[in-house]
Amino acid sequence: MNFVAIDFETATGKRESACALGIVTVAAGEITEAWHTLIRPPDNQYWRMNIEVHGITPAKTRNSPDFAAVYPEIKKRLQGKTIVAHNESFDRGVLKSCMEFYGLDYSELMLPARWECTVKIYRALGFNPCRLSNCCERMGIQLNHHEALSDALGCAQLYLRRKNATP
Repeated sequence: MNFVAIDFETATGKRESACALGIVTVAAGEITEAWHTLIRPPDNQYWRMNIEVHGITPAKTRNSPDFAAVYPEIKKRLQGKTIVAHNESFDRGVLKSCMEFYGLDYSELMLPARWECTVKIYRALGFNPCRLSNCCERMGIQLNHHEALSDALGCAQLYLRRKNATP
């Protein structure tokens, strides 16, 4: 089983405001890489409620690279891969919006129109509620919720364990 699990945190309600990214690579059913970066969002602007969720502040990203600068690393990890996310429409939307904002071509990533979604998978298995924290807790997966790398690792574990999941 080969896939990449991904999680973005955003600075505002705008999808192009990525401020953190976690990417976990799984090859042959084993986690082979866990990568994280902070990202300076446009104008380094934050909404207070977003800071309250993830704890990332303008001071933490002031000297971080913007999305365009980290894109080569993202492309290297995602291009042509099966992508998994918890609530994939959000993370896919953040990636697409960031790429559009910086004039990057999403199609060059060669990704499917929809990614694998652990929310949908676990909801279909009868889990309720299906927040990442709830699913991880019920599956015995350690999680520091709203930390991008921890969320990506949790998502990867959920996807790996989905065949043995019972609500």
